Amino acid sequence: MSVLFEPLTLRGVTIPNRVWMAPMCQYSADVIGDQVGVPNEWHRTHLVSRAIGGTGLILTEATAVSPEGRISAADLGIWNDTQAQAFAEINAQLAYFGAVPGIQLAHAGRKASTQVPWRGGKSLPADDRLAWQTVAPSAVPFGHLADPVELTTEGIEKVVADFAAAATRALKAEFKVVEIHAAHGYLIHQFLSPESNKRTDRYGGSFENRIRLLLEILTAVREVWPAELPLFVRVSATDWLTEERGLEVDSWTADQTVALANILSDYGVDLVDVSTGGNSPAAQIPVEPGYQVPFARRLQNESLLPAAAVGLITEPEQAEKIVEDGSAVAVLLGRELLRDPYWARRAARELNAEVGPHIPSQYARAF
Repeated sequence: MSVLFEPLTLRGVTIPNRVWMAPMCQYSADVIGDQVGVPNEWHRTHLVSRAIGGTGLILTEATAVSPEGRISAADLGIWNDTQAQAFAEINAQLAYFGAVPGIQLAHAGRKASTQVPWRGGKSLPADDRLAWQTVAPSAVPFGHLADPVELTTEGIEKVVADFAAAATRALKAEFKVVEIHAAHGYLIHQFLSPESNKRTDRYGGSFENRIRLLLEILTAVREVWPAELPLFVRVSATDWLTEERGLEVDSWTADQTVALANILSDYGVDLVDVSTGGNSPAAQIPVEPGYQVPFARRLQNESLLPAAAVGLITEPEQAEKIVEDGSAVAVLLGRELLRDPYWARRAARELNAEVGPHIPSQYARAF
């Protein structure tokens, strides 16, 4: 029996296998009109095809909790009921094909209001009708992106409320997993890291203060997200700027990630999705197959929460080993699932495993 294709139960949700789809922005929603931020036929095909392909958990792309929380004007959102209803229709199909639907809730902070990547990914000009003022813990830009304004205390309270409202809509849309995006240099990560957080109030300075926004968001989300449904947090385990030991250093590090994970269990979090980087253009990242797995392994060994691994996981035997040796309880695939929506079924065949969800009858002859 392949451990990669064993089910995993978190709270009241059983995910049929350990092959999960990582959130991947599609930048394909309408940018004007009444369908702004609404998933469309592109998103439906993108998500449902991976469910048919045997992926156990389908996490949507980073889905903005407010219009100003989008990376680009073409991002998905869940700040209104039209968006939630469109997600509900897609989620019904994901469930029909045996996958568990999950949503990643996000706010881009200082990395918002940009062009889509294939048009350069730069900040939209201030006079562009689609542009908006970006916000951050401090008025410190990311690289050459536009200068953000520092969030006021009232602005922080609105962000917390927006995450809670988004979780409420996610429940109505029949999502079974919510993941809070605290990685890749977006707003929550910006608060976590001293590299981007220069505040001197209760949200900046010490480790305890820098994690405060995330904990407030988790508290607000857990108040509306049912106890029987799991809650994930995606983290960047390091900024890749220093690995100086301790909690009071100049950037976000693995030590701080472990300390955070040991606190998250008290806030109703069930799993940490472990990525890295994204908060500094100066980071030197040693990209290679499985390069982020050691960070997941460290959380598995040193924290109270299970971890999932992501990052250049491409081969079935590689994924099997990650779960088998306890480095992670599941693997999240990104680009590999873009290349091959049926990766899970191919992996099961190579590992002589039986994959759940079951193969649709129409496709059974191929497997």
